[in-house]
Order: sequence, then C-alpha cells, then structure tokens
Amino acid sequence: MKSVFSVVRMFGLGMLVAFSGYAAAQQAYPHKPIRFISPFSPGGGTTTVARLIGQKMTESWGQYVIVDNRPGGNTIIGSEALVRSAPDGYTIMIHASTHAINPSLFVLPYDTTKDFAPVASVTSNEYMLVLHPSVPANNFQEFIALAKSMPGKLNYATTGTGSTQHLATELLSIMTGIKMQHIPYKGGGPVMTAVVGGEVMLAFTGAHNSIPHLKVGRLKAIAISGEARLPALPQLPTFTDVGLRGFDVRNWYGVFAPAGTPKHIIDKLSTEIAKIMAKPDMEIKLAAIGLKPFVTTPEQFAALIKVDIAKYARVIKTAKIKLEN
Repeated sequence: MKSVFSVVRMFGLGMLVAFSGYAAAQQAYPHKPIRFISPFSPGGGTTTVARLIGQKMTESWGQYVIVDNRPGGNTIIGSEALVRSAPDGYTIMIHASTHAINPSLFVLPYDTTKDFAPVASVTSNEYMLVLHPSVPANNFQEFIALAKSMPGKLNYATTGTGSTQHLATELLSIMTGIKMQHIPYKGGGPVMTAVVGGEVMLAFTGAHNSIPHLKVGRLKAIAISGEARLPALPQLPTFTDVGLRGFDVRNWYGVFAPAGTPKHIIDKLSTEIAKIMAKPDMEIKLAAIGLKPFVTTPEQFAALIKVDIAKYARVIKTAKIKLEN
C-alpha cells in the first residue's frame, strides 16, 4: 500500500512540476530574440516602422527584435518566410495593404487569411489626388467634367501595376465613370518627379510628399481620402466632402504572426504594440515620414483585411487588371 501511495505522490509531484513548467513557459515570452520580417527592401516605410517598433520592444522586453528584410516577388517571398516559421511568437512580420491585393493578382504559395494571424494594424496614410498645374481643373467637379470630356486622354502615374495607387485610381474611375491612361513607374520618387515635371497629368500621392510642392505651386490638390481633412491643409476637401462616399483607399501597415501562434502571445504582442504606438515620440517620428498611428485589435485588423481583400478583388476584376509576365 505504501508503494502505491509513493507512486501516486510521485505522479502528483511530477504533474505539479510539469504544470509549473508550463505556466512558467506561458509567462516567459519572450525569452529570446524576435525576428521581425519586412517583405520590402531596406529603407522603405515598412522597414522604418518595423525598426521603430522593434527598438521600443527591445527596450521594454529586454530581448532584441531584429528586422529581417526579405524583399522580392511583390512581397510574396517575405510572406512565405513568415508562413514557414514556427508559430511561437519569435518570428513576426510587418506588411502593408499589398497583403490584401496580392490574392487577386497572383497564385500564392499560401492562403492570405488562413496562414496568417493578424496582430494589429499600426499606421496608415491617406492618398491625395494631385494634378500638374497645367491641367485645367481646380476642384473635383471640374476634374471629373474634364476627364469625361476627353476619355483616355488624361494620364496618371503609379508605383506599378496592382499597387495601392493604381487600384485607388481605378476605383475612382469606376465610381465616377471616367477613363484615363495608366503610366506605371518604379517607386514613389519617380512618380512624384513625373507629375511635378508634367510628364504625367495626375497621381495619387502621400500628403507628406505632396505638401512641399503644393506650397510653391508645382502641384495642385483636388481631394484626399480619409474621414477628416488634414490640419495642414484645412481647405482641401475629403472625397466624402465632394460627394464620393465609400472611396476608402487608406494604405495601412500591420503586424502578423504565423497562423497557430498561441492567443496569449498574439494578445501580448498586440497590447505592447498599442502601448508603443501611443507614445508621443512615435507620433512625431511617424509624421516625419508621412504616417500616423492607426492601431487595431487582432479581431479588428482581421476584419479590415477581409474587407480590403473583397474591395480590391472587385476593382481588379472590374478594371480587368493583369500583371505583365
């Protein structure tokens, strides 16, 4: 009988030790460095935001957060690297609205919704419709009337076929019934150079990049996306102000983990990111690169992605957008 009690007691102690070890493991995250994938080239906005967040996480958690740029394949290479990582919270990724566009343009080696665990959106920037000064339109109504009077004659610049800027312009065309000519460029810098120089007539651009040119008359702004006017340009109407309700083309950055990452880790990451993005110095640093905090919970971020996937799929199908081989 004594031996039976001994076995039971040893079993109970073993279970207690195992449970204690499990509980400690639950509380230990993170106990080693975290890899923060950016599926874009170094130097871009996503990498900058990842470094800002990573630095704050390192300071708060005492574990290094190392930004790992994995560009290529229109962000598919970096995204696949995340999906193939262990779902333990030690590999996360920052991405942009491109994540919601790619399913309608490519045959992907992963499922955009099932293989990713949304953690939080972190920033956003609205798009401003700007014209070269030679375009004879000074407000939204005049611009639409002009475009309708010369279908296919106005040309516009974007950062590439299938980019958020491209889909924003196609959505505008669908909603207003206008037709324009698409001229793709390789990056935001060339787009701005083209429209300022009169190489193209218009573009959707970030407000931060456009304002210096607006102030000296090298560009003129027609409207901006988003729910509120810019404090820096209170006279510039939103698209809702000019009667184009539902024109939502915000570009967001957000953080993901691999699907299957435990909920307590997702929640800890989400909570920490919300704290970081609420810091006054983060808002100042983001404003310097034309961004503003835009923080959501994992559930809210998942819902936003679902809406954007459907929205961009409709635009791509309606506009018959296809990537060139």
